[in-house]
Amino acid sequence: MSDKTPMTIQSHEKLTEELHKLKTHDRHAASKAIEVARAHGDLSENAEYDAAKEAQGMLEARIRLLENKIATAQVIDISKLSGEKVVFGATVLLEDADSGEEKRITIVGDEEADAANGLISYASPLARSVIGKSVGDAAIVNLPSGKKEYEVLEVEFVLPA
Repeated sequence: MSDKTPMTIQSHEKLTEELHKLKTHDRHAASKAIEVARAHGDLSENAEYDAAKEAQGMLEARIRLLENKIATAQVIDISKLSGEKVVFGATVLLEDADSGEEKRITIVGDEEADAANGLISYASPLARSVIGKSVGDAAIVNLPSGKKEYEVLEVEFVLPA
């Protein structure tokens, strides 16, 4: 049995909505497509039938994946978090020790990670290096290009946009 995976309320709701759509609308559409393809005759040479069956298989795989993610989710309400330490859901202002460049990141679940927008997966090297740190602490990140040091300048808890 796998461990719980942290996830924001927003991500949980999005996955739940997608799962509902897949089970109610898309599953029905896939069944209809197979029925239409089956009506075209000999199944051994029916590419439309094969494609419809393959699409149905991919749909069922996605449903199983979403069901697993939802079942193992540890849903975290960021609006109820507070404190001075970096944890899942924290928005952190970091300063690069070498360049002085600042970057703001929010630590989120894998499903909502988007590095270009500052949403960093809790499992990423950067997030793992800052989790547990407080303002003024140094965080050393092991990157393929070498070690990089950041200083934690701010820790706050705001909902990602």
